[in-house]
Amino acid sequence: MSIYKSNIILNADSYKASHFLQYPPNTAQVSSYIEARGGKFKDAVFFGLQMFIKEYLTKPISSADVDEAQAIFEAHGVPFNEEGWRYIVEKYNGYLPIEIQAVPEGTVMPVKNAMVQVINTDPKCAWLTSYVETALLRAVWYPTTVATVSWNCRQVIACYMEETAESVEGLPFKLHDFGARGATTEEAAAVGGAAHLVNFMGSDTISGIMAARRYYGAEMAGFSIPAAEHSTITSWGRDNEAAAYANMLEKFGGPGKIVAVVSDSYDLWNAIDNIWGEELKDKVENSGGTLVVRPDSGDPVAIVTETIERLMKKFGYEVNSKGYRVLPSYIRVIQGDGVAQQSIEAILETMKQRKQSADNIAFGMGGELLQKINRDTMKFAMKASAAKVNGLWMDVYKDPITDQGKRSKKGRLAVIKGASGEVKTIREQDLGKRENMLVPVFKNGEILKEYSFEHVRERAAAGAIVNKQEEESAA
Repeated sequence: MSIYKSNIILNADSYKASHFLQYPPNTAQVSSYIEARGGKFKDAVFFGLQMFIKEYLTKPISSADVDEAQAIFEAHGVPFNEEGWRYIVEKYNGYLPIEIQAVPEGTVMPVKNAMVQVINTDPKCAWLTSYVETALLRAVWYPTTVATVSWNCRQVIACYMEETAESVEGLPFKLHDFGARGATTEEAAAVGGAAHLVNFMGSDTISGIMAARRYYGAEMAGFSIPAAEHSTITSWGRDNEAAAYANMLEKFGGPGKIVAVVSDSYDLWNAIDNIWGEELKDKVENSGGTLVVRPDSGDPVAIVTETIERLMKKFGYEVNSKGYRVLPSYIRVIQGDGVAQQSIEAILETMKQRKQSADNIAFGMGGELLQKINRDTMKFAMKASAAKVNGLWMDVYKDPITDQGKRSKKGRLAVIKGASGEVKTIREQDLGKRENMLVPVFKNGEILKEYSFEHVRERAAAGAIVNKQEEESAA
């Protein structure tokens, strides 16, 4: 997944290099945790740690890596813990002497709870716990945030399908990942693309499909269909727009097949009313497959609802048992421009008001899915909560009077489900016989627990059911 030779020693903020000199004398262990402290969503879908562990922590550092890091940090102007890193190479064959605990991937849990807990396993490496913060936090916050965005979109779409469609059978294909080209790097596309696939099965981000395959054993986590882009339509010339569309039907249409055709290159309304709805109408109706018309410009709410209305005028519709209009099965719409959770909800609400079923539409989401998020979207942080100094454990925490939202947790932690099913973070010493949701997943170079993509998806889906029940109870 890395685009260059990785050296975990250099996968850190510069100031981390000097921290080995800053801890109290005789500090033997430091324990830290990762949580989403709040932000945009009340629940988080934990995902992505396994990718990082497999890609970065199962590959040992070498003497050459230490040499490289020493040269870089010395030239960079900060101290370097050469002795500590060479000790890891010699004593642990280059594998990091840390233990990582985490809740099961796919778990849907309220924010402000520990998702991950890290501790050094060798008293000579107390500095190592916080050293890995930069890489580890990034490995958690990004895929978890993408999975959470996608999961919340799924809840919105599911709600409108339950209200206006005969069933939610098509839900896994209602939000397609269009985000590959907008991601900052191929690795981001891979990590974020896999995170979206936790909730849906439609994606054009091959990197995400490969990440789900390589790191979670998913033989094929996502699917796509032949689809036109503007260049493949406009290269025929404006006068041959109908021929370009006909070519799409001829090359990719047929019984059981689905083909998407972008239709706004020139005049969307002419494309619907005259080309699809008149000139090519017989081909569309008799292909045996499904044509998906894609408008790609203008106000999403107005354009989608008008597109569906015009298609219904030309191709007709049925009224389902819930009183909402549905296009014939051979024609549908996908909206891939300006799609975000808010616009999805606005489109579906307007469709509902116009008695258009959610069955008529699917969505493609790009920048809003993989790019327009950051660490503060869910206020992620990794903080030290306990340290063993002079043989005694002590609480480590921050409590700034200028921002109570940044108050951190104290002690070694455990995560439990309470009597009524609520998730809570408690001190590990108070766990008793209750089950700790924080499960050891990595220790000293060894993967202790591995999750399949199927099980990750099952947990995320189960979390949606619980969330819905809680909302219904509250109402």
